[in-house]
Amino acid sequence: MTEAASNQWLRPWGRGFRDALMLPAWVVGLSLMGVGTLARDVGYPVEAAVLSTVLVWAGPSQVLFFASIAGGAAWSAIALAIGFASLRFLPMTVALLPLLRRPGQSVAQQMLLAHFVAVTAWVEALRRLPQIPPEQRVGYFLGFANALIAVSALTTYAGFHLAGVVPAPVAAGLLCLTPIFFLCSMTAGIRGLGDKVAIGLGLVLAPMAGWAIGGGFDLIVSGLVGGSLAFLVQRRRKAPETRG
Repeated sequence: MTEAASNQWLRPWGRGFRDALMLPAWVVGLSLMGVGTLARDVGYPVEAAVLSTVLVWAGPSQVLFFASIAGGAAWSAIALAIGFASLRFLPMTVALLPLLRRPGQSVAQQMLLAHFVAVTAWVEALRRLPQIPPEQRVGYFLGFANALIAVSALTTYAGFHLAGVVPAPVAAGLLCLTPIFFLCSMTAGIRGLGDKVAIGLGLVLAPMAGWAIGGGFDLIVSGLVGGSLAFLVQRRRKAPETRG
């Protein structure tokens, strides 16, 4: 491999893998221990639990999958429910891919990159990639995301064999690690007034929408309302600068 190729792939990949191991991978991994425990409770082997982490790579969808099996739901209903649960990744992918798109990149390569888009990988990539040279971003992102998946697969395996050993309150607390880390990462990545307004409105509107709407649509409504208001605030702030 040439020095140029090494600079574009191997070194950024290793740096991304290392950065993920510093903390993010363990936060995600510990939150996915419950997937292994749930798989064991419904009678699936550890290989199925680990494979679900590698292929599905989405904690809520994995929990929905195994919980639906335990409840005796039809396979078609399970597939439909997981499909709807994964729709949240579409706007995340649309927002991230422009940072990863390179000249000559095929659709198949972009679809491969889209597979690695998850909550932690997304928010950390949005925060880190703008500071990385464009030609090194794909390698860095793949290294970072693969570290998340590798550690999560290991902790899923551990969770399967630790079923019944970890106290229920501890297991419930581990599930909260990812959203807490997600909020901290978003706060660290604030770049303007619009970001501050969006996060603030999200914290205020989410519990209100949960009380008033519920039914799984509360986050969608609060996200649309809060995000739209934040966009308008940011656009209004930039308007005088443009005219000046």
